[in-house]
Amino acid sequence: MINLFNYIDRPSPIHRLTGACKLVCLIAWSLAAMTSFYTPLLIAMTAAALVLFRIAKLKLSDISFMLGIMFAYILLNNVLIFLFSPEHGVGIYGSRTVLFSLVGPYVVTTEQLFYHLNVILKNACTIPIVLLFVCTTNPSEFAASLNRIGVSYRVSYAVALALRYIPDIQREYRDISLAQQARGVEMSRKASLVNRLKAASAILIPLILSSMDRIETISNAMELRGFGKGPRRTWYSGRAFSRMDWACMAACCLLAGLSLLLTWRNGGRYFNPFV
Repeated sequence: MINLFNYIDRPSPIHRLTGACKLVCLIAWSLAAMTSFYTPLLIAMTAAALVLFRIAKLKLSDISFMLGIMFAYILLNNVLIFLFSPEHGVGIYGSRTVLFSLVGPYVVTTEQLFYHLNVILKNACTIPIVLLFVCTTNPSEFAASLNRIGVSYRVSYAVALALRYIPDIQREYRDISLAQQARGVEMSRKASLVNRLKAASAILIPLILSSMDRIETISNAMELRGFGKGPRRTWYSGRAFSRMDWACMAACCLLAGLSLLLTWRNGGRYFNPFV
């Protein structure tokens, strides 16, 4: 079954961190990556993200589907940037070094290629961390961690249910798809893309109906157990912050501070090697 934002249980140091710690680290890391175009920092963060991915003992086969979607997004993003603003990098870096011309106003410049490199690096250092957070965070433990840092337990439990429900939707979709194929509906690669899309869209109605039925069952069960009546609740998977949690949060917050400091000292967000 295709892995789409599922928790993957592995014996790794990253898995042993609390969910709230990983959320704080994700926010700080994303802040550092998104607020800066300082190329050396982005390269270092990309390398660190790949190392962390390795430490988490995740395999490429575990997230191959999501990586394919991410690579398609990065490619489309860069193509659209060039189509709508082929000299955006020229305006940013204040110089123009033409490599070769294409058609009409489309000219490939060194500055534009360098800008695209930075865009790719920003995605390359952020996407692995997002996948790392999703694939190494147990939904129940994450909900308990959110409640520990002050989030309402009702909101925390809703987040846990949403994360737990994603694999159920995938499994339900796969079961309905197999049932449709058993009835003679062709959904393999032998069929054309249009026919495969039509067959996939036909699965949506039974999938929505089964999802609504499951939601009603869960809601009734929670209501019968008096969920939400009290101001507080206990958590079976709750854990206190360890020294490693505090160290990781401090390191990521320092990284975000370093990004802002480099932006201030550089006089702007962009690292300019052309001056």
